[in-house]
Amino acid sequence: MNFERLHRRPMQWLSAFAAGCLVASAAVAQSSAAGPARAVRSAASATDRAASRKTSPYRASAKLTPKAKTYYLAAWGVDKLKVSYTSSGNLIRFSYRVSDPKRAKALADKKATPYLLGQKSRALLQVPVMEKIGQLRQSATPEAGQEYWMVFSNKGNLIKPGDRVNVMIGAFHADGLVVEGS
Repeated sequence: MNFERLHRRPMQWLSAFAAGCLVASAAVAQSSAAGPARAVRSAASATDRAASRKTSPYRASAKLTPKAKTYYLAAWGVDKLKVSYTSSGNLIRFSYRVSDPKRAKALADKKATPYLLGQKSRALLQVPVMEKIGQLRQSATPEAGQEYWMVFSNKGNLIKPGDRVNVMIGAFHADGLVVEGS
């Protein structure tokens, strides 16, 4: 009789173990089937989080402050400073309007090399020189009320819309201008 009892218990243990394995394998099968769906849900939620991030209110304001406008007008005789991104992205256009031709002469000086420095990327761009055309900039004698421009080569798209840049032409420096999209 004792032998029968000992013999029955291992059978009970064995059947309980088998039942436990079946339950565990069913749970694993369910979790692996839900795994890809869970991964897709987590990727979608990461995309939603990235899209719902707030942008900086300072980056959106591409306009110069009234104090800066007054400074550039009084010191350099220019206003309406604008830096814009071309549709291809390979060129960045800097434009300005002349109010006082005598003061704005420094911007049209052919001997002064213009540079555009990206504050974030630290990329230093130059005005490209074409063989038959020369520099891609206007360097005529400034006239009041006229708008002038120059184009900087942005090969490799190092500077993007929304980036802050500094424009330097000889002694002239315009710092913190925001690149506007095309």
